[in-house]
Amino acid sequence: MNLKKRLLIFALLLPMVAAAQSITPAQIQQFKSMPKAQQEALARQYGVDLNALTGGNSAADRPQPVQVVEPVSQITDQERDKALAEKAEEQKTAEKNNGLKPFGYDLFAGDPSTFAPVTEIPVPSDYTMGPGDVLRIQLWGKENQNLELPVSRDGTISFPDSGPLSVAGLSFDEAREQIRTRVSEQYIGVQASVSLGELRSVRVFVLGEARNPGSYTVSSLSTITNALYVSGGIKQTGSLRNVQHKRDGKLLGTLDLYELLLKGDSRNDNRLQAGDVIFIPPVGKRVGIEGEVYRPALYELDDESSLEQLVSMAGGLTPQAYLQRINIERTNEDFLRIIAEADYTSHNGRKAPIQAGDRITIPSIADITGQYVEVQGAAARTGKFAWIPGMRVSSLIKSLDADLLPVADKQYAAVVRTDPENDTISVLNLQLREAVRNPGGQQDLQLQEKDRLLFFSDAGKVDIESEADLAHQPDGKAKADEVSASDTFTREKLFEPVIQRLKAQASPTRPQQTIAISGPVRYPGEYPLPATQRLEDAIFVAGGLKDSASLYQGEIARYTVDENGVGQTRILNVNLADAMAGRSNIELQSRDRVLIKSIPEFAKTRTIELKGEVRYPGIYTFRDGETLKDVLQRAGGLTENAFPRGAVFTREKLRQLEAQRLREAEERLQGDLLGVQLEGDNFGGQTSQRIQQVEDLLEDVQNSRPVGRMVIDLAAVVSDENYQPIRLQDGDSLTIPTIPQAVSVFGEVQFPTSHLHQQGLTVDDYLERSGGPTRQADEDRVYVVKADGSVMLPERSQWFGGRSQQLQPGDTIIMPIDVDRLNQLELWTNVSQIVYQMALGAAAVGNL
Repeated sequence: MNLKKRLLIFALLLPMVAAAQSITPAQIQQFKSMPKAQQEALARQYGVDLNALTGGNSAADRPQPVQVVEPVSQITDQERDKALAEKAEEQKTAEKNNGLKPFGYDLFAGDPSTFAPVTEIPVPSDYTMGPGDVLRIQLWGKENQNLELPVSRDGTISFPDSGPLSVAGLSFDEAREQIRTRVSEQYIGVQASVSLGELRSVRVFVLGEARNPGSYTVSSLSTITNALYVSGGIKQTGSLRNVQHKRDGKLLGTLDLYELLLKGDSRNDNRLQAGDVIFIPPVGKRVGIEGEVYRPALYELDDESSLEQLVSMAGGLTPQAYLQRINIERTNEDFLRIIAEADYTSHNGRKAPIQAGDRITIPSIADITGQYVEVQGAAARTGKFAWIPGMRVSSLIKSLDADLLPVADKQYAAVVRTDPENDTISVLNLQLREAVRNPGGQQDLQLQEKDRLLFFSDAGKVDIESEADLAHQPDGKAKADEVSASDTFTREKLFEPVIQRLKAQASPTRPQQTIAISGPVRYPGEYPLPATQRLEDAIFVAGGLKDSASLYQGEIARYTVDENGVGQTRILNVNLADAMAGRSNIELQSRDRVLIKSIPEFAKTRTIELKGEVRYPGIYTFRDGETLKDVLQRAGGLTENAFPRGAVFTREKLRQLEAQRLREAEERLQGDLLGVQLEGDNFGGQTSQRIQQVEDLLEDVQNSRPVGRMVIDLAAVVSDENYQPIRLQDGDSLTIPTIPQAVSVFGEVQFPTSHLHQQGLTVDDYLERSGGPTRQADEDRVYVVKADGSVMLPERSQWFGGRSQQLQPGDTIIMPIDVDRLNQLELWTNVSQIVYQMALGAAAVGNL
């Protein structure tokens, strides 16, 4: 059918539509067969309601889901601040109640991203129809058709070919029966299936202690809990036990959310209607319960009045609960906090009354009361293990490699034993390797109940690489764990609680069972007194002697009490060689302090490095008292190209002093720079120039590296017997350059450079060859740094009065900056001199 015929059909339909007359289904079907775009264009052209012709099934008439809760990303700053304030208030409440939080408030708390009316749930048969609901009707038989009929504001639906049908106020079952009846009466051979489509939205009020009180649009199938969810839940000041449902000012019912949370009972979760009010009153009486229950929290009381009911709300008792002494803390009539106890194993204890403000604590039983031994430290498997009478150390540690960590000390372990009669402890030393190699032997100690085995780390087994280097290796994490274990399982850390316990249990009849060992042992420190009281056992506990230990010199400082009851200290000299061989009869006592002496000057090496023009350069070890001349003779003396006057002798202590001087100069220059910047331009526009000068000098100081040079006359050291001998120190260095041929000019000259030395040329001559001084030069303070590092400041008349002094090869002329107009003249001049001297010393060493 062409467009003209379709327009003609549409024009014929217009009078009937205008007159609200019935249109045959064939005409409607013919119009529907047109493309939707043409339908809309014709409807606009003739001003006709398109829905009146299509049976009102346009999606535009359907009630659209209303988004009543903003997404979290759209929450305003004000709302976010409000939420943070509420969270801070809740945190304060928890702190006041020993960390306990009110139960159940997290269920509805939050800001849901969307809220769409519920449509994918079965509609109850007693659902009341109202404006906005949509009925879906499927006709089949003689005619096949799908209709979507919205309930209009007057409560009717426009049924095709039969006029309006009133359904508002009817239940869904009643409306369905009326529609089926009409279809059977007016459509012969046609049957109808009726279901609910889109549901209407209703507006309800959530008031009281809601997080966000106000009015909300929800689905007509929504219940009280749906509305609570939309409003963001209940504040912690609101009641969960008495949520009220009101309509037209009358109370329809209450909802106890504890029934829903604890039992899953939603019988009182009533469906809402338009205009309903959900009112949340303030919270009622609260009681706190903590300890060995599954849900420690603050609970709101309703009809509960006994301890048993409260424990049931808290999820019941855990298996670790100690039932005979349950603490109940409450406020008495005098407003004082008191503590009562209840025996939960008795009937009266379970029925003990609880009051508002009570805090109940369920204590726990001990983890293990007996029949165990415990393994601690550098073992592969630590913790408590079942004790069996007759078990030994080898019963727990069968393999040193498999049962211990790689960093473990496989020589020594300790057994901490508790006396069951008086609960005091003692320590038994264990030769671990011997115990594992010979099960059942003398060293394989038989364990007793509650023994603790301590396994220590061996620092010597940890690689010398740092943790940072280990982390970059393929197995870096594992090695880093080994380093951490070595730090954690040291003798000092594992023995620390043992030592404290031994000190605490000491008495006049049982002296403190500890000793201290210092000197060249592997692990010096404080240790439990060995049960054998032998010195060699104490040394074994401390890891053994180092190779620097003297076997002939040792001391034991012993605390004793004389006949008058006055404490005093005795010093006992011991021969360690005899003690280690078992030939000593000295036994250790309480509080003994063992000093292992070192071999004097053991493995102490002192070196000096000779570089440059010596016959055999290298690093030389010198004896105590040897001089620089002695070492030079051992090195074969100087070569023919050596330049003794330019020798650079450096010392580590001097380098440290120079570094300190540089730090002090840098700090003072930074203060001067700040002062110049704060003075402002008071020098005719020269402030920026002064600032730049100070910044340049500060940069020179920061870039300078201390050398530690000491000025010496090397020629006199070698050949003059009357020259003061230079006693060497560890870390000294001597650099001897080759014979130079140049004189250098540095500082404020036009072209700082080096010039070939010529006999007869003076300072003025070399300055002239470098272009002369710049405008910033201080010509009155020119100085010369000699090749040996000394500084010469000739009188002005000698330089510029006709009797100028001649220079030698290797000398350096310094033209300093003119700082006369600056405040810190002396400081800046001295700093400049320090910088130049260090630079020249470093250059002399670096040019070799």
